[in-house]
Amino acid sequence: MDPGLSVARRLEVSDSPEDVGRAAADLFCQIATHSIQDRDEFHVALSGGSTPKILYGVLAGDAYQQKVDWSRTHVFFSDERFVPPESLESNYRSALDGLLSHVPIPSGNVHPVPTVNIDPDAAARQYSKLIESDVPGDPWPRFDLIILGMGPDGHTASLFPGSDALRIDDRLVAPNFVEKLKSWRITFTFPLLNAGRTVLFLVTGEDKAARVEEIAAGADYPAARVKPDQGELIWLLDSAAASRLPAR
Repeated sequence: MDPGLSVARRLEVSDSPEDVGRAAADLFCQIATHSIQDRDEFHVALSGGSTPKILYGVLAGDAYQQKVDWSRTHVFFSDERFVPPESLESNYRSALDGLLSHVPIPSGNVHPVPTVNIDPDAAARQYSKLIESDVPGDPWPRFDLIILGMGPDGHTASLFPGSDALRIDDRLVAPNFVEKLKSWRITFTFPLLNAGRTVLFLVTGEDKAARVEEIAAGADYPAARVKPDQGELIWLLDSAAASRLPAR
């Protein structure tokens, strides 16, 4: 079934972050195959964080990298720190080191957020135009897969509690100054996130357990506002992140 044709909410709990990474890799390969069969290309948005690094390591291994047609895979980033691409803080750098430099993906298929010799607002507008031109969908571009994490404060992508970017509903990508970090971020907005065919949250660690519990009970955190309009929403948790949920 095409994930874009039905709305589903899935929550799966694995024992460890490594198990979450492997489950995510299986989904990544399945969705890539399906998207290429149906639409000839696979458009994916990656995220930063420790759990995606585990996913990257699995996908870069011999057992998995052959399962994806990387020549028809197009990689974007759901958010980025406003740092040079070679910075260790860069989400692009993390994906490059962990995955993209190990698989046969054409360099032109990798689309980092521009962060050099440009200001944050111009960077967000330029990235929006790139997505509009490359990712099909109407009225919003529809990524085949958007991978997200969640912080202990309930933020996702670079949509932090109380930030101005939470209210943006007329742009694909926005600049966001994160006051507590005193730094700029570039982030997908909710309209773009909620247009995704499949949105996959990877959440691990006991420090996320309270937010997971509150979101499950209906609390309004940024991560809770990600509800694809015509797509599938999947949360993959490890046992620590799920430790405060009712027994299933």
